[in-house]
Amino acid sequence: MKVTINDVAKHAGVSIKTVSRVTNNEPSVKQTTIDKVNQAIEALNYQPNVAARNLAGTKSYVIGFVYDNPNAYYVIDMQNGILSSCKAAGYELLIHPCDAKSANICEELTTLVKQARLSGLVLTPPLSEDPKVLNALDEANANYVRIIAGEKAPEQEGIAVLVNDRHGAISITQHLIDLGHKSIAFLSGDHQHESTKERLAGFRQAMQNNHLSVNEQFIVPGQYSFESGVEGARSLLEQADKPTAIVACNDEIAAGALFAARLEGVDIPGQLSIVGFEDSPFSRQTWPKLTTVHQPNERIAQVATELLIAKKSNTKSDTGRVFVPEPVIRDSTNQPT
Repeated sequence: MKVTINDVAKHAGVSIKTVSRVTNNEPSVKQTTIDKVNQAIEALNYQPNVAARNLAGTKSYVIGFVYDNPNAYYVIDMQNGILSSCKAAGYELLIHPCDAKSANICEELTTLVKQARLSGLVLTPPLSEDPKVLNALDEANANYVRIIAGEKAPEQEGIAVLVNDRHGAISITQHLIDLGHKSIAFLSGDHQHESTKERLAGFRQAMQNNHLSVNEQFIVPGQYSFESGVEGARSLLEQADKPTAIVACNDEIAAGALFAARLEGVDIPGQLSIVGFEDSPFSRQTWPKLTTVHQPNERIAQVATELLIAKKSNTKSDTGRVFVPEPVIRDSTNQPT
């Protein structure tokens, strides 16, 4: 038979209400009592019914993951990270893909929070960087954590996990420069993502640091997709003055660029070096494998969720964290010929 809260209370020698207070992480419970109840829960392998907890009280135990990102690997990593933190704290996960460009996005998210009785939202770019979305959620008194690109705490109040994309872009561009490359192109991602702006800024900074000029014709706009990488690389290879290296805004773009280059008979890395960003499975599924920048998306999502739950539980915690991506050198880069 399924273990109930009554069984846990009897095993621990406490009241049902006390067990409920412990499983709900309520304050003012003695540590000895918490330990006694947790020992009973572990001994009986008790699994609290989240749906019942949501219906029984005013506190919710559901975290929402809201995203608009075409990269399946990114979404899966985020989902796994959030889910691991939810399981550890006894929360459930609701996944909600959406269109950040929709005219009704603010209403959609505020309605989601109310109807699903969400304890909080994990927001990823570009939603986490949209002032209109943030203002709407604030007006609805929604609890949320933002995952955003940057190196300094944002002016907007609340908790946030930052990814120092600029540092990652500086480091990976410096790797190419150290190999001897001077004619370097940049394939951009979606313009509404702050990560695109930060990575481009890092690329420009590295070039400036080494007194190298940026060929503006080598800065190619695009999206975070394989197809965008293909189109961007083709446009570069059609130019009379071709780059010897390409910095792609993510691994999917880099994989597309590598594919296009090989169709044109360009040797990688003999004639052209290509680097990506994020260290997703794309970077390891190409031939040659991509030099890239490691961004621990699963861990980023896990930490963001931990901060969100701690805030909701009134547990003293950080209001933010910064992750610094670092280069991973593989086979797609070499000295220019």
